[in-house]
Amino acid sequence: MRTPNTFSILFWADQKNAKQNLALLYVRITVNQKRINISLKQKISLDLWDAKKKKAKGTSNKARQINEYLIQVQTQLFQCYQDLKFKGQLITAELIKAGYTGEGSNVKSLQNLLEYHTEKSKNILAKGTLRNFEVTEGYINKYLTNKLNTSDIYLKELDYKFICDFANYLRCYWPKGHPKAMSNNTVMKHIQRFRKIVTLGYHIEWIDRDPFVRWKPTYEKRERPFLTENELSNIETYHFPIERLERVRDLFVFSCYTGIAYIDIMKLSKNNILKGIDGNDWIFTNRQKTKSPVKIPLLPKSQSLINKYDNHPMTQITKTLFPVITNEKVNFYLKEIAEACGLKKNLTFHMARHTFATTVTLSNGVPIETVSKLLGHSKIASTQVYARVIERKVSEDMEILRRKIEGFDNSKVQIKQDA
Repeated sequence: MRTPNTFSILFWADQKNAKQNLALLYVRITVNQKRINISLKQKISLDLWDAKKKKAKGTSNKARQINEYLIQVQTQLFQCYQDLKFKGQLITAELIKAGYTGEGSNVKSLQNLLEYHTEKSKNILAKGTLRNFEVTEGYINKYLTNKLNTSDIYLKELDYKFICDFANYLRCYWPKGHPKAMSNNTVMKHIQRFRKIVTLGYHIEWIDRDPFVRWKPTYEKRERPFLTENELSNIETYHFPIERLERVRDLFVFSCYTGIAYIDIMKLSKNNILKGIDGNDWIFTNRQKTKSPVKIPLLPKSQSLINKYDNHPMTQITKTLFPVITNEKVNFYLKEIAEACGLKKNLTFHMARHTFATTVTLSNGVPIETVSKLLGHSKIASTQVYARVIERKVSEDMEILRRKIEGFDNSKVQIKQDA
């Protein structure tokens, strides 16, 4: 049978180490004659401290504030004692202190959660996604250091205010080497990643309540750049005297007619070309970003580009469909290509994917459900970002409608005349 615990709470001022007549306040917890002290991080004038009654003297505002705080501390410590007693756990002064300061074994910090998320995700997420999370975590640490003057906080301290303050910090932060501060959508992407990390903590029950319950992201609508039919034709037909520019152009055009991202094109080999349901050549691959399978019928223009590099010396070595080149060089050379073709747009490789979704497929009447499948999207909502209705397509559709209406009206007139 367990013997009853003796438990007491005592407040005292450290008069020996007082400076300028100010002493630091402490609370002493004693359990079964074993005691431990906790600094209350507050100082009191020795003239105001009643050493016998263990509280502030008088009824001044300062005295009342201190005494109310001492009562609050006493209540919290007693509650920690009661929680241990209710759970039938061992009761010690150290455990009561840990419960009061939030240092208990079941209390996790934000750094604990960041480390757990990184460990959990390293074999699941793509390298690019992991790198994006690392950038977000870097900004979280900068915020903790620069604004909160700490390297870590307990997860129970995460609240709606923390999210708002972190977002405001990002809006005012000017990344080194960047021409301007972060845009609103960039800030929202960092908050979105932070939310995924916090949601993980909530699901594994490290966080009692989700601080993002009332948070609503606000994205600014941005135009997704793409090439028009004429612009794409200009790039396709332009003669490049420099071979490296021609190779990059061909990669870009291939993406325009397949919708395959740069990182996935670089991995394609002859093993990825198989006969599809229609008996023609298709590309079967998996997107590195989402791991989702993609099956794309080869159009004549994309097939001709594959044939062009079939016996190329570089593809013979790498066993890939196209010569391998880094993403940095591709986007750098695309700037030269844009200038040579007279394009005023900021040409990037990802623009090819947008061009496939708009100019090549949607504007030619391909249903959005089919486009979503070709792009490897798991949700139709992801494809709707690309589903801009081009003015030429609007004009063509309205012309068809106009003819139908005119034909309907003419038939009504003819019926009346016959009558």
